[in-house]
Amino acid sequence: MVSSKVRPDPQKSLVGFTVGDVHYAVPIAAVREIVNPLELTVLPHSPPAVAGVANHRGTVIPVVDLRARFGLGRAADQRRAKWILVEVEAHTVGLMVDGVTEVFGTGGAELGAAPSLGAGDDVRGIIGVARHAEQLVFVLDVDRFDALVSPLAATGLLGPGSLET
Repeated sequence: MVSSKVRPDPQKSLVGFTVGDVHYAVPIAAVREIVNPLELTVLPHSPPAVAGVANHRGTVIPVVDLRARFGLGRAADQRRAKWILVEVEAHTVGLMVDGVTEVFGTGGAELGAAPSLGAGDDVRGIIGVARHAEQLVFVLDVDRFDALVSPLAATGLLGPGSLET
Protein backbone atom coordinates (compact mmCIF):
# COMPACT_ATOMS: atom_id res chain seq x y z
CA MET A 1 0.00 0.00 0.00
CA VAL A 2 1.37 3.38 -1.01
CA SER A 3 0.92 6.10 1.55
CA SER A 4 0.10 9.52 0.19
CA LYS A 5 1.52 12.49 2.00
CA VAL A 6 -0.49 15.62 2.34
CA ARG A 7 1.35 18.40 0.59
CA PRO A 8 1.31 21.75 2.33
CA ASP A 9 -0.41 24.54 0.50
CA PRO A 10 2.41 26.26 -1.43
CA GLN A 11 0.49 29.51 -1.19
CA LYS A 12 0.91 29.51 2.61
CA SER A 13 4.45 30.78 2.71
CA LEU A 14 4.40 33.22 5.64
CA VAL A 15 3.83 33.00 9.39
CA GLY A 16 2.06 36.11 10.62
CA PHE A 17 2.40 37.74 14.03
CA THR A 18 1.93 41.05 15.78
CA VAL A 19 4.31 43.31 17.65
CA GLY A 20 2.40 46.20 19.11
CA ASP A 21 -0.32 47.18 16.66
CA VAL A 22 1.71 46.24 13.58
CA HIS A 23 1.42 43.00 11.61
CA TYR A 24 4.61 41.22 10.59
CA ALA A 25 5.54 37.88 9.04
CA VAL A 26 8.55 35.67 8.47
CA PRO A 27 8.98 33.09 5.70
CA ILE A 28 7.58 29.75 6.83
CA ALA A 29 10.67 28.00 5.45
CA ALA A 30 12.73 29.65 8.22
CA VAL A 31 10.33 28.71 11.05
CA ARG A 32 11.28 25.70 13.14
CA GLU A 33 8.36 25.90 15.56
CA ILE A 34 6.21 28.21 17.68
CA VAL A 35 6.41 27.81 21.46
CA ASN A 36 5.15 29.37 24.65
CA PRO A 37 7.77 31.56 26.34
CA LEU A 38 10.40 29.69 28.35
CA GLU A 39 12.57 30.75 31.27
CA LEU A 40 15.21 33.25 30.14
CA THR A 41 18.75 33.69 31.36
CA VAL A 42 19.83 37.29 30.88
CA LEU A 43 23.38 37.74 29.66
CA PRO A 44 25.45 40.78 30.64
CA HIS A 45 26.69 43.02 27.84
CA SER A 46 24.37 41.53 25.23
CA PRO A 47 22.68 43.83 22.70
CA PRO A 48 19.52 45.49 24.07
CA ALA A 49 17.27 43.54 21.71
CA VAL A 50 18.64 40.19 22.93
CA ALA A 51 16.42 39.35 25.90
CA GLY A 52 18.67 36.47 26.89
CA VAL A 53 19.10 32.79 26.17
CA ALA A 54 16.85 29.84 26.92
CA ASN A 55 17.27 26.10 27.11
CA HIS A 56 14.89 24.62 24.53
CA ARG A 57 14.97 20.83 24.57
CA GLY A 58 18.65 20.74 25.50
CA THR A 59 19.76 23.42 23.05
CA VAL A 60 20.69 26.91 24.18
CA ILE A 61 19.01 29.49 21.94
CA PRO A 62 19.24 33.28 21.93
CA VAL A 63 15.94 35.11 22.20
CA VAL A 64 15.36 38.44 20.45
CA ASP A 65 12.69 40.72 21.90
CA LEU A 66 11.09 42.29 18.83
CA ARG A 67 9.38 44.95 20.95
CA ALA A 68 12.81 46.14 22.12
CA ARG A 69 14.19 45.75 18.59
CA PHE A 70 11.48 48.06 17.27
CA GLY A 71 11.73 50.59 20.11
CA LEU A 72 8.50 49.64 21.89
CA GLY A 73 7.96 49.32 25.63
CA ARG A 74 6.97 46.13 27.39
CA ALA A 75 3.51 44.82 26.47
CA ALA A 76 0.82 45.32 29.10
CA ASP A 77 -0.88 42.02 28.24
CA GLN A 78 1.52 39.13 27.68
CA ARG A 79 -1.02 36.29 27.78
CA ARG A 80 -0.87 35.81 24.01
CA ALA A 81 2.91 36.18 23.76
CA LYS A 82 4.73 33.47 21.81
CA TRP A 83 8.21 32.71 20.61
CA ILE A 84 8.75 31.92 16.97
CA LEU A 85 11.86 29.78 16.64
CA VAL A 86 13.60 30.50 13.34
CA GLU A 87 16.69 29.09 11.70
CA VAL A 88 19.29 31.82 11.15
CA GLU A 89 22.53 30.70 9.54
CA ALA A 90 23.57 27.73 11.69
CA HIS A 91 21.56 28.74 14.80
CA THR A 92 18.03 28.64 16.08
CA VAL A 93 16.86 32.04 17.31
CA GLY A 94 13.72 32.76 19.31
CA LEU A 95 11.69 35.81 18.31
CA MET A 96 9.50 37.19 21.11
CA VAL A 97 6.22 38.37 19.58
CA ASP A 98 2.98 39.67 21.08
CA GLY A 99 0.87 37.07 19.30
CA VAL A 100 0.90 34.73 16.33
CA THR A 101 -1.91 35.37 13.87
CA GLU A 102 -1.91 32.76 11.11
CA VAL A 103 -0.05 31.05 8.30
CA PHE A 104 -0.91 32.67 4.98
CA GLY A 105 0.36 33.34 1.50
CA THR A 106 0.57 36.23 -0.88
CA GLY A 107 -1.89 34.64 -3.31
CA GLY A 108 0.85 34.43 -5.91
CA ALA A 109 1.55 38.15 -5.75
CA GLU A 110 5.09 39.41 -5.30
CA LEU A 111 5.99 41.19 -2.10
CA GLY A 112 5.78 44.95 -2.36
CA ALA A 113 8.95 46.97 -1.88
CA ALA A 114 9.93 47.70 1.70
CA PRO A 115 9.16 51.31 2.57
CA SER A 116 12.16 53.56 3.05
CA LEU A 117 11.73 55.08 6.46
CA GLY A 118 15.13 56.72 6.78
CA ALA A 119 17.33 56.09 9.78
CA GLY A 120 16.84 52.64 11.25
CA ASP A 121 15.99 50.79 8.02
CA ASP A 122 18.87 48.42 8.70
CA VAL A 123 17.52 47.67 12.19
CA ARG A 124 14.00 46.93 11.01
CA GLY A 125 15.17 44.41 8.40
CA ILE A 126 11.98 44.51 6.34
CA ILE A 127 12.36 42.68 3.03
CA GLY A 128 8.93 43.45 1.69
CA VAL A 129 5.28 44.16 2.30
CA ALA A 130 2.36 41.81 1.77
CA ARG A 131 -1.32 42.56 1.90
CA HIS A 132 -3.42 40.05 3.83
CA ALA A 133 -6.96 40.31 5.23
CA GLU A 134 -7.03 44.03 4.50
CA GLN A 135 -3.86 44.54 6.54
CA LEU A 136 -0.38 45.57 5.53
CA VAL A 137 2.05 42.89 6.72
CA PHE A 138 5.77 43.67 6.91
CA VAL A 139 7.90 40.63 6.07
CA LEU A 140 11.14 40.42 8.06
CA ASP A 141 14.49 39.18 6.83
CA VAL A 142 15.39 36.56 9.45
CA ASP A 143 19.04 36.59 8.33
CA ARG A 144 19.34 40.07 9.88
CA PHE A 145 19.14 38.48 13.33
CA ASP A 146 22.48 36.77 12.71
CA ALA A 147 24.28 40.06 13.42
CA LEU A 148 22.69 40.10 16.89
CA VAL A 149 23.44 36.50 17.82
CA SER A 150 26.75 35.82 16.08
CA PRO A 151 28.78 37.31 18.99
CA LEU A 152 27.03 34.85 21.32
CA ALA A 153 27.73 31.98 18.92
CA ALA A 154 31.40 32.97 18.80
CA THR A 155 31.66 32.42 22.56
CA GLY A 156 30.48 28.83 22.13
CA LEU A 157 27.45 29.49 24.34
CA LEU A 158 24.81 28.54 21.78
CA GLY A 159 23.85 25.08 20.68
CA PRO A 160 23.59 21.79 22.56
CA GLY A 161 24.26 22.13 26.26
CA SER A 162 22.67 23.29 29.44
CA LEU A 163 22.40 26.57 31.25
CA GLU A 164 23.44 26.96 34.85
CA THR A 165 20.62 28.88 36.52
